[in-house]
Amino acid sequence: MKAVRFCLCVTLFFLCAFPLQAAEPPERQGPEGVVRAFYTQLVTTMKQGEALGIEGRYKKLDPPVRTAFNLPLMAHAAVGPSWSAATTQEQEDLIAAFTDYSIASYAARFPDYHGEQFTVTGQKPSTAGGVIVETTLAPPDNAPPVALNYLLRTDKKGAWRIVDVFLNGAISEMATRRAEFSSIARRDGMPALTHSLSIKAKQGL
Repeated sequence: MKAVRFCLCVTLFFLCAFPLQAAEPPERQGPEGVVRAFYTQLVTTMKQGEALGIEGRYKKLDPPVRTAFNLPLMAHAAVGPSWSAATTQEQEDLIAAFTDYSIASYAARFPDYHGEQFTVTGQKPSTAGGVIVETTLAPPDNAPPVALNYLLRTDKKGAWRIVDVFLNGAISEMATRRAEFSSIARRDGMPALTHSLSIKAKQGL
């Protein structure tokens, strides 16, 4: 009994003298930390994917996607020149629809887990400003790894957030979206683009 009490006292001493460190809050994470944290949540959701279903995956991915990605800035960039001509309400509606669409896209793209490996390999300054975090996605079927690079910039609070994703290290997801979204906004107006994104998000779910 004396030995047990001694061990408990030693354990309590170390817990008080050297408290466990909490995970870094999002605003203090570096660029690589933001991507690693997002990958951790994505893989966890994929492993539960079949049981959760697409709506369950959407709910699981909602917080990590909102934390990792600067969705308001991405929505603004995707619309292009039409953004400045829109009302504040139209802009807010578009951001909400773009957010739903983005989360639904991840929920649909990654339905389950079969051993995929997401690996962060490093980071480098971006010529466009910000930092590029380089990663690879290794498929489970021994196919060649796919390069997925993330462009991150600090937001108004100084937190690193993803603003673009590059497939194979070169194909900008935002450039692809901008080509489609800006055309709809210019031709049919912001409300039409918002409606289109809302429909796509619901179809994905």
